[in-house]
Amino acid sequence: MDRLYGALASLGLRQEKAKILFLGLDNTGKTTLLCMLKHERLVLQQPTQFPTSEEFNIGKIKFRAFDLGGREIARRGWPNYYAKVDAVAYVVDASDRERFEESKRELDALLSDEALANVPFVVLGNKIDIPHAASEDELRFQLGLTDFTTGKGKVNLTDQTIRPLELFMCSVVRKMGYGEGFKWMSQYIKKY
Repeated sequence: MDRLYGALASLGLRQEKAKILFLGLDNTGKTTLLCMLKHERLVLQQPTQFPTSEEFNIGKIKFRAFDLGGREIARRGWPNYYAKVDAVAYVVDASDRERFEESKRELDALLSDEALANVPFVVLGNKIDIPHAASEDELRFQLGLTDFTTGKGKVNLTDQTIRPLELFMCSVVRKMGYGEGFKWMSQYIKKY
């Protein structure tokens, strides 16, 4: 079997694998996004009660995604999933300004956690279809990302001090914006 995988890899036919965490406060759209990526359709979801995992493909990458829930009690269990993670998708409700400060605290804690020091982060400002949602500039400012994002182009990873981190605005229900975020993030997935 190893020889078969080696042969496929040498031909560029072997599918890459990646572990990704879907994190963020409750009611931001993490589970809806995960279902959209897996089933390519909108499914009404109940709030996440327990960590769940799904597999889906984007391009040549097979993602194993973990939706850990966003309620305060669920956030305590997030560190149990940091081992061997390839990327983090942090989802923010761009229409819920009252929770921007709380979301910033959680994001800051994730970005400063040593276990995630070299992990790329895509921050998704979801629910931009709601008329009073924050703009990209406002959300970037509120989350303290103004001077810390690396740009939507390719980041040179030879500089070990740079972690890919970028904000993409999206609407999961309208199927817009998150695809660009995952495409950007996919270029940083480690090759196995």
